[in-house]
Order: sequence, then structure tokens, then C-alpha cells
Amino acid sequence: MAFKFTIGKKIGSGFGVLLLLTLIVFGLTYKTLYESRNINRQINEVNNPSLSMLKDLNLLIEKSKMLILRWTSVELTDDPDKQRLRDLIGVEYPEQRGKILELAKSWTPDQEGEIKAVFRRVESLFILHQDVMDQLNSMESYDDPMVVFMIQPMVENGEVDEQTNRILGNLEILIESHEENTHDVSNQMLGSFDELEFVVRTLGIALLIGGILIALFTVRSIVRPIQELKKLLTLLGKGIIPEKRINITADEIGDMSLALKDLVDGFKRTTNFAREVGSGNFQSEYKPLSKDDTLGYALLTMREDLHASEKVLEKKVEERTQEVVRQKEELELKNIEITSSIRYAKRIQESILPAKDQVDRILKDHFILYKPKDIVSGDFYWVGEANGKALVAAVDCTGHGVPGAFMSLIGNALLKESIMEHGKTRPADILNELNKLAAETMNQTFEESQVKDGMDIAFCSIDFDKQEVEFSGAYNPLYIIRRRAGDDISDSTKKLIEQDNIGLRENENGYDLIEVIADKFPIGVFMGEKLKSFSNNELKLEKGDTIYIFSDGYVDQFGGPRGRKFMSRRLRPLLLAMQGMSMKQQNEHLNKVIETWKNPVKGDEVFDQIDDMLLIGIRL
Repeated sequence: MAFKFTIGKKIGSGFGVLLLLTLIVFGLTYKTLYESRNINRQINEVNNPSLSMLKDLNLLIEKSKMLILRWTSVELTDDPDKQRLRDLIGVEYPEQRGKILELAKSWTPDQEGEIKAVFRRVESLFILHQDVMDQLNSMESYDDPMVVFMIQPMVENGEVDEQTNRILGNLEILIESHEENTHDVSNQMLGSFDELEFVVRTLGIALLIGGILIALFTVRSIVRPIQELKKLLTLLGKGIIPEKRINITADEIGDMSLALKDLVDGFKRTTNFAREVGSGNFQSEYKPLSKDDTLGYALLTMREDLHASEKVLEKKVEERTQEVVRQKEELELKNIEITSSIRYAKRIQESILPAKDQVDRILKDHFILYKPKDIVSGDFYWVGEANGKALVAAVDCTGHGVPGAFMSLIGNALLKESIMEHGKTRPADILNELNKLAAETMNQTFEESQVKDGMDIAFCSIDFDKQEVEFSGAYNPLYIIRRRAGDDISDSTKKLIEQDNIGLRENENGYDLIEVIADKFPIGVFMGEKLKSFSNNELKLEKGDTIYIFSDGYVDQFGGPRGRKFMSRRLRPLLLAMQGMSMKQQNEHLNKVIETWKNPVKGDEVFDQIDDMLLIGIRL
């Protein structure tokens, strides 16, 4: 069986190495401390006391030499130094000898032999001292020439002096030996601490590096593979089949990776099988992951059921297709009929619009931008003349398409009736009469609603000879653009904008735009218990002035890079900027601008026309 380096073995090996290094540090530290403690005990309990006792013994021998010399020279029997010598030989020396011999048990055999030899010589020396002390034991003995003759040469430069010097020399050698031992032991202890410091520092660094290496090894061999498995399982949990290659290692993670690989392969096979079945390939092969693969066997059952259902569906689809084809043909026929009807309605609607030659004769220098949203329109324009004045109306009926077209037919008929049959020529009177007729015709009452079908309108009466215009409007205003004589507005313009409902909106390129505000209620709708009256605005014009009336379709059109309405705040600067163009060029330019607004730039959204558009321009 192949060796398998499992996760447990990996973790155990890493911690085993750290534990081994820790035990080595602990063992070496304990060994060094144990040896140092023994060395310290030997120094404190043996070496230092031995050295001190040997030095004391050396002083004792020198002191005995001094005292024996004094014994021979002082005749007094009660001299204190003589008693000191007796105490030294009888008390001090035996005590010191006993202590040294006890310490000598811990010495080397050579040192122990040397100290015993020294003690034998000391005892021989003290025998000589005792002999001197016995012979000079009275006052009379100091006067005996024979005693003096025998004692004096023995003490002074004699046998006593020679033996004392030999003992001191032996002690000096022994003291030096112990000093060297003490020094060596101290150096040995310091060396042990140096070794301990080196080992601890080395093993500490080894522990640090080992810990880092083990951490890196753990991350690379355990943590990172587990994180990779987690990412793959997360993708599977979201229904995404991972394409990344899965590494198989010889441990438990490898076992999980292998199981995950089998799972991914199974998902791929299942997905491919589902695609094949979904595309109608019911002969595709599929092998379940195992005998307990519930999903796999369910897919096989589903394939058989779908195959059977497909045959039934094919028959039903064939039957339904025949029915749909029949209905489609009927719808196409009806659509052709409806379209033909609408196109016929368009011809009817166009027939109510004023003829082009009539408009050119009455309005002279002008343009009419007329863009229905559908085949037929809810906007229409009306041009006529009465009492030498040109009458012009831009009308916006509620709705667009077929409903708007019906409203425009009604509105056109009522407008003609209010002018031709009722003889109204003043714009406000015409709108008031039109409002009354529209309300009666469409049977609208205040009790039913405040907002019903109606019309917005801008109506002008222009006297080209007197250069005067009268205006009345329902929601839709009148614009007059006039050239400036200099940097400031003219006196005539000042007088014009001093009137009610008239104001200077913008100026640009040497032109002023004057707005005549319309009344804020529509034609054909009750705004209370009775119909409201429209206001009439009389304005003095100048040669070169340009008049604009329009419906709201142009300014309400969505478009541009952000899909917003065109708005009046864009129309006004546009009209000011076009004053150097002819009326025909203005018509073309306005049409180009709004088409570009609906189709801003390549890649941006294209916007459909949302309402009928009508804009009329007249230049004096």
C-alpha cells in the first residue's frame, strides 16, 4: 500500500518538529543549569573555603614562626605571645587541620596527599617548637649557656626556620593549585552559559524559521486547497459549473478534490444531457453517477416523458398552426381594410386643411412644419382671411391617431362655424364662440368632469398692411422674434412687453424673443359652473418680425443622450439662432433638429414620436 501523507500526518509532523526543537532547548537548558549549579556549589562549598583555609593555614605557620622566635628572645614566663603560641599549637591548628581535612575529601587525590604531607611536616615543626618551649620554660633557662647554645642555632636559620620555609613553600604551591582550579571551574561555568546562550539563540531562530516554514507549508498544503475547494463548491451552489482544473493530492483534501471532480464531471454530463433533450435529441446517451443517482434516473424518465409529450405536442401544434394561419389571414385582411379606411380618413382630413396656394397667398413668407404621429393626426392648422386680415390657427385636439383625427374634424368644423356663420373676427371672440360650440357639441358638463376631450389652440389675426397682430390662445403661446437696433431693446419692444401677458423671454444673436402667454384652460371644457372667457392681445409689429405658433408635440418629444423632453428652453434659443435663414430653410432645420433629437447618436436609444407636431412661422 502506497504511503499517504494525510493532513493529520502533516500537522503532526509540523508540531513534532516544533516539539523536538523545544525539548532540545529545554534539555540543554536544564543540563547547563544543573552543571552550573554543581560548579557553583563546588566553588562556594569547596574551592573558595579550601583556598581561604589554606591561606589561613599559611598565616598560622608564619605566625608560629614569629611567635617561636619571640619565645627564644623574651625571658618573661607570663608573656602573652607565649600563651598565643600554646593556643596556636594546641587549639587553632587542630581545628584548622580538621576543617581542611574535611574539605580535602572533595579535592583531587594529589591535592589530598599533598595537604596530608604538609600536616605531617607541620606536626614535626610543632614538635621542634615544643622542644624549644620545654627547654626555655623558666627565667633560669635563658641564662643557661648550654641551653642557649643548643636552642639558638636551631630556631634562627636552623632546622625550625628551614622546616617552616619548606612548609610555607608547599602551602604556596597548594594555594596556587587551588586558585587555578577555582579559575578553571569559573571559566567552565561561564563557558557553559556561553554555550547555553548560543544554543538558545540558535534554536530560537530555528524555532522561528521552523514555525514560519510550517505555517507556509500548512497554508500551501491545507488552507489554500480548502479555500479553492470552497470557491468551487460556492460556484456549484450558484449553479455554475467550474472550468478550473482540480489538483489531486495524496491526503484527505485530495480525496475531497477527487470527489468534487467526479461531481463536476457528473454535472457537466447532466447539463449536456439536459441540453440535448431540450433541443429534441431524445436518443442522447446518459449514464447515472451511481445506482443511487436519483437525479440521473429522474432525467432518464423525463427524457422518455418528453419524447412522448413531444409527439402529442407536434400534433397539437400542427392543428393550432393551421388555426393561427387562418386567423392570421383574417387579421391581415382586416388590417388591410382598417389601414385603407385610415388612409381614406387621412385624405378626408387633408381635405379640410387649407390649400397650399391659398396659404401662400394669405401668409406670404411662411412655413408650416406638420408631422402627424400616425397616419392621421389630432393636430391641424387653419388659415383664412376676413376684413383684410389673415387668420391663422394652430390647433391641438385631445389624443392622436384615429381619435385625434375625429376630434380634429369636429374642431375644424366648429372653427369654421364660429368664423363664417357667426361672423367672429376678433381672436378672443372666435375662441369664446368655439369654446361654447365645442362644449355643446361634445355634451360636456361640469358635473360630469372637469377634464374632458378638448382643444389647445393658438389663434392670430394679422394685418400685414398696418403691421398689427391680435392673439388669443388656450395653453399654446405666441412667439415674436424682433431684431434689435443696437445693444438695447427698442422703445417699441419696451412698449410691447409692458402689456399684460407679454414678456421678453430671451435674446441672442442681436434678436429678442417676446412671448405672449396664452390662457391656462382649453377649448371645450367647463372650468366651473360656466365657460371662461379668453383674453385678446393686440400687438404692434415691425417689418422683419417673425411670428411662431405651435402645438406641444415638438417641445414634449423625448430624445437626446439622456432621454429627456426637448422643452421650450431648447426651442427658444433654436428659433433665435435661425433668424438668418429663410422660412423654407427654417422648416428644414427644425425638422432635422427634432429627428436628430429622436435618434441622438449611434448606439444610443432611438425614441419614437410620442405626439403630433405642428409649428407655424410667419415673417412680415
